[in-house]
Amino acid sequence: MLWWLAYIALGVFTGCFAGMLGIGGGLVMVPTLTMMFAAQAGFPADEVLHLALGTSMATILFTALASLRAHHDHGAVLWKVVAQITPGILLGTVIGTLFAGSVPSRPLALFFMAFVCLVAVQMILDLKPKPSRELPGTPGVVGVGMVIGALSALVAIGGGSLTVPFLTWCNVRVQHAIGTSAAVGFPIAIGGSLGYIFNGWGHPGLPEWSLGYVYLPALLWLVPSSMLVAPLGARLAHSLPVATLKRLFAGILILLAAKMAWGLFT
Repeated sequence: MLWWLAYIALGVFTGCFAGMLGIGGGLVMVPTLTMMFAAQAGFPADEVLHLALGTSMATILFTALASLRAHHDHGAVLWKVVAQITPGILLGTVIGTLFAGSVPSRPLALFFMAFVCLVAVQMILDLKPKPSRELPGTPGVVGVGMVIGALSALVAIGGGSLTVPFLTWCNVRVQHAIGTSAAVGFPIAIGGSLGYIFNGWGHPGLPEWSLGYVYLPALLWLVPSSMLVAPLGARLAHSLPVATLKRLFAGILILLAAKMAWGLFT
């Protein structure tokens, strides 16, 4: 009966960082949900990661909407870029979710943990691509969107860890890069959520109240808590030392990835 409190706490934490750093929260949500699901009865061990990925992506659908509205109010969303990149994003998420649904849990977990550690190192070192060029034309932006969409759906993130570096490399101001990344997270979450629902539809052994690979009781508590806090995080992004917060967030990511590895491989 107390799992709902854990879901609310997770939603508050991920919602805050989603708004503040322009990420969807999946980097924290997936390993945490994996551990939560593994600790509960009725969750097949081979599917807890897929359920965590699908539930995380469905949550990001709502978190990204709240975050992009807050960034839009600050005038930080480049809607022309969002319109250009969205077709590639949607196609990429279809590819990513189809691939994730066909990969066994352990190889998928290894890929997820490697990606998390790579993002964490980038945050700790505060590596930023040198602004050296302008945004490519529409075909180039669509191609980048496909890559971002596929990788984001595969690891159930909103794409901020990929979209923000790409935009800053193309001479987009960091505030606009974060705001635009929050908006891009919405089509990523749409395509990814539909993909995980489709791939898990009718899969034997999934717990009750699952919609494909989306576990609805967790989603019910994660969504309101993350949506309420995401606008606060967006406001904090304009007033707090984001670089310092990124390093703290990176340390949490590494600890969660290590705990996830321990639970899956011991």
